[in-house]
Amino acid sequence: VGWNISSDSLEARAIGIIVPIVYSLIFLVGTVGNSLVLAVLLHNGEVKYNTTNLFILNLAVADLFFIVFCVPFQATIYTLDGWLFGAIACKAVHFFIYLTLYASSFTLAAVSVDRYLAICYPLKSRNLRTTCNAVLAIIMIWSLSLLFAGPYLSYYQTINYQETFICAPVWEDQHRKILDILTFVFSYILPISVVSLAYARTIKFLWTAVDPLEGISESRKSKRRVTKMIIAVTVLFCLCWLPHHLLILYFWFGYFDFNQATFALRLASHCCSYANSCLNPIVYALISKHFRKKFKQVFTCKLQKDQENSETINSHLTECNMDNSNF
Repeated sequence: VGWNISSDSLEARAIGIIVPIVYSLIFLVGTVGNSLVLAVLLHNGEVKYNTTNLFILNLAVADLFFIVFCVPFQATIYTLDGWLFGAIACKAVHFFIYLTLYASSFTLAAVSVDRYLAICYPLKSRNLRTTCNAVLAIIMIWSLSLLFAGPYLSYYQTINYQETFICAPVWEDQHRKILDILTFVFSYILPISVVSLAYARTIKFLWTAVDPLEGISESRKSKRRVTKMIIAVTVLFCLCWLPHHLLILYFWFGYFDFNQATFALRLASHCCSYANSCLNPIVYALISKHFRKKFKQVFTCKLQKDQENSETINSHLTECNMDNSNF
């Protein structure tokens, strides 16, 4: 609406080619990557007694939900003239965007506190860092996410614009402004503040504390690697979602003209934030030897099963041929 870009212009044709490629890549990498993370964590009970892995599992679920239920529909906004999926999908897609955004940010805050307790108070926090408490924390994360994302079920609606149905905000400007600011505070500022404080204290402890026993040094290295991986995931989340929030704040508090430049900025901010959901599995594979090993095991098991199935099929075919030769 009001972007001043003709559907026959060179920019429109370029967007019609680039956007489907970028969004398809995000969808493919995100779906495969997060599915692999789920397979690794659920394989042989990886998450059973590990609270950090439970939170990583929850993060992968949120990312996968976002990739599957949001990215394909959002891609059509830049490639089609109108919204083709009806009023319910219009509400549901935007609701899922903010539901998974809150779930991801709250999960990152929870896992930062989990790492802080595990490293700084390994013995005292043992009774607190249990599987049961981690599951309760995850239930609370999704409950709060549902609460905070709930208003977006009425925020967007299909409207008839120039004889075409589009999915757009329908709230009054003042109400939209309040909700957007609250979303920025509760889905970004507060979680990132918790994360920053927790990791600042954790890093300080890891690099300054002295182990009383030499045998603990290997455990310390392992904890450093896990913490390094989670920090990388958190930094990526901050960087990927920052342009989206800054653009919304600029829209409300600056002079935001609807033209080709702001259209490009909006498109870039969306691609950046959506890409975050496919980057975490790459981080796990690059930083964690454990994840790389488990990825290989999952692939090996899959290949072995495929080979066994192939051998079974060939065996049945051979038996059938032998039976037929007797007739």
